[in-house]
Amino acid sequence: MTRPGSRSSARPPAAVPASIAGAVDLSGLKDRPAPPPAADNTDGGSGLAPIVDVTAATFEAEVLQRSMQVPVVVDLGSSRSPQSVALTRQLGQLAVEANGTWVHARVDVDSTPQVAQAFGVQAIPTVVAVAGGQPLADFQGSQPEEQLRRWLDAILQATEGKLSGPPGATSEEDEPEPEDPRFVAAEEALDEGDFDKAIAAYQAIVDAEPSNTDAKAALRQVKFLARVQNLDADAVTKADADPSDVAAQIEAADVELSEQNAEAAFDRLIAGIKRTAGDERTQLRTRLLELFELFDSGDAVVVSARRKLAAALY
Repeated sequence: MTRPGSRSSARPPAAVPASIAGAVDLSGLKDRPAPPPAADNTDGGSGLAPIVDVTAATFEAEVLQRSMQVPVVVDLGSSRSPQSVALTRQLGQLAVEANGTWVHARVDVDSTPQVAQAFGVQAIPTVVAVAGGQPLADFQGSQPEEQLRRWLDAILQATEGKLSGPPGATSEEDEPEPEDPRFVAAEEALDEGDFDKAIAAYQAIVDAEPSNTDAKAALRQVKFLARVQNLDADAVTKADADPSDVAAQIEAADVELSEQNAEAAFDRLIAGIKRTAGDERTQLRTRLLELFELFDSGDAVVVSARRKLAAALY
C-alpha cells in the first residue's frame, strides 16, 4: 500500500500483474549500434509513434531507450499464429487510441528469435511491458479487451511520474499546477508521524470540497495507517485461534492488508461474513467495504473479492 501525499499520489495504483523484473537478460541485445527512437507526426503530437516493428538491431533504441520515456508493450508473436495476429491487431488499436502514452512494439519471433530468446518466451503470443529499461509485467495468450485494458491501465498507473514522458509532451501551457498547500501541510504532518493532524488536514479539505476525490482517498488511507499503528503484532495468530471473535478477525484483516496481503485480508472478512448474522455480519461487511475503498475499483483483487462477497451474502 502506498502512503498518501500530494494529489498525484493520493490513491494507490492498481495491482500490476506478476512481475518478471530481473528474470530477463537483455544485455545481449544492447551491443548493436542503433539510431535513437524516431519521432512520428501521426501520433497526435506526442512525438512517439504508437506502433513500431522491432528487430535485434533496433531493440535497444525502440524498446530500452524508448521505455525511459513511456512504457513499451513488447508483443512477441508470429504471423503463423492466428491468436498472435488477433492480439497484435487488438494491441495496435489500443496503442493508437492511447495516443503515445505507451508504445506497441511488435516482434516477429520467426525473423527475430534473439529477442524472443532474451525474454525466455515459452509460447506465443507473449506480451511483456518494459519500463525504465526493465521488464515490468507479462502475460501469455489472448485476452478479452476489458481485461487487456485493465492490464494496460495498471502498467500506466504503476509507472506514472517515474518516466520522462514522450518528447514534446509538455509546454508552458501544460506545466503542472503548483502543489496545493493544504495537501502539502497534510503530508508534512504525516512525515512527522502526527496522524491526528494529518487526518484533520485532509478532513478540512473534504469538508470544504465534498467532491474532492483525492482528499477523500488520502483521508481513508491516513485513517487506515493510523488505525494499524497500534494493532497487536500477533493479531493474525489470535484471530486464527478463535474464528468466532469478530473483533479479532477485523484487526487481523487490517494487519494483513498493511503487510500487502490484500487477498488474505478480504478472504478473512468474507469467511467471517459467511459464519455470522445480524450485527456481527454488518461489522465485518462494513470493514470489508472500507478496505475496498483503499484500492482502485477495477483492481483485480477487489473485483474478485466483490464476487466472493456477493456469493457469501446471497
